Amino acid sequence: MLDLKEALPLSLYIHLPWCVKKCPYCDFNSHEFTASKDDEDIYVDALIRDLETELPRIWGRTISSVFIGGGTPSLFSVKSLDKLLSALRARLNIYPDIEITLEANPGTAEAEKFRGYREAGINRLSIGIQSFNDKHLMSLGRIHDANEAKRAIDFARSAGFENFNIDLMFGLPNQTLNEALNDLEVAIKNAPSHLSWYQLTIESNTVFFSKPPDIPSDDQSWTMQEQGQAFLQENKYEQYEISAYAKDKQVAVHNMNYWEFGDYLGIGAGAHGKITNVAEGKIERFARHKIPKRYMELVGTESAITEKKSLNRKELPLEFMMNALRLTNGVPPHLYISRTGLPLKNIENELQRAVEQGLINWQLNNLKPTRKGQRYLNELLEMFVN
Repeated sequence: MLDLKEALPLSLYIHLPWCVKKCPYCDFNSHEFTASKDDEDIYVDALIRDLETELPRIWGRTISSVFIGGGTPSLFSVKSLDKLLSALRARLNIYPDIEITLEANPGTAEAEKFRGYREAGINRLSIGIQSFNDKHLMSLGRIHDANEAKRAIDFARSAGFENFNIDLMFGLPNQTLNEALNDLEVAIKNAPSHLSWYQLTIESNTVFFSKPPDIPSDDQSWTMQEQGQAFLQENKYEQYEISAYAKDKQVAVHNMNYWEFGDYLGIGAGAHGKITNVAEGKIERFARHKIPKRYMELVGTESAITEKKSLNRKELPLEFMMNALRLTNGVPPHLYISRTGLPLKNIENELQRAVEQGLINWQLNNLKPTRKGQRYLNELLEMFVN
């Protein structure tokens, strides 16, 4: 039994699993859209039933953020998302100024839709642009071009979204340093409040894994990252996580909760969740059935959850560090104690070894990775594997 003393912040993740087309680099639970309007209605009803099933697990707790991801959530109609958000408000304790984010792709962007999303209560967009270079968009299998990407940003702004994120990648097939920096320059000219800028990684179970493209070397990608980070800093985008940059401190509330090892309820096909039970002294992870049709058939039953696991004392140090050490400013050591229910002394040897190798700065009120630790994060995390 873990020594847990306080309820953790709680977020809600909602997974909408359909895309127009599966990208060759994507390993998320997404499926090419073959659903009808009736399927969309059935899926939203399934999400509401899923939530109702989970209410006893989170009874009395307040939701601090909502993230609607996918897939391509902007494929769904305004009517469907309005119905879903209304159901959330009727069933959950929600902060009045809660951050509600919707992922949107430029290929599905419409000005009228964006206005409708804003009126439904969505107050933050995350726009999956990936690149402003048509050549690279084609190599990534994206269904939009650079002009459509810029138009989606214009739609977002005209719809009243002051807070929006642009998703960009670097280290793309045959990408040069100048091309990577040019993507950042175009993004900054469009003045997003937040940028997610991360390196393309080749994941298993993707087309790129079975047919690897010609991507920049690790050293070339590191040069892109260093010069890009300097450029972002010059333009007042503060890096607060390995791949996240915020203007005027407009950090992603939902993602910060993940990185600080908070709780999150996940509903929808393939959604994952992490819930801390203070009374029983345990932290549990859950995963739902990945196939949308099967998920809709099983929702509301125990069979809809395909994985359920209580994290043990040996697993928790790595689970915590995998998130917290992504934050460039680090976390206070007491957060480890309160979020895992474990004493700090059980990882003191590992921390001291990381300090000696120049991977971590460990002070009384702060625990954070060094610049070297950020670059060699996998090696750093291996120290906490038991």
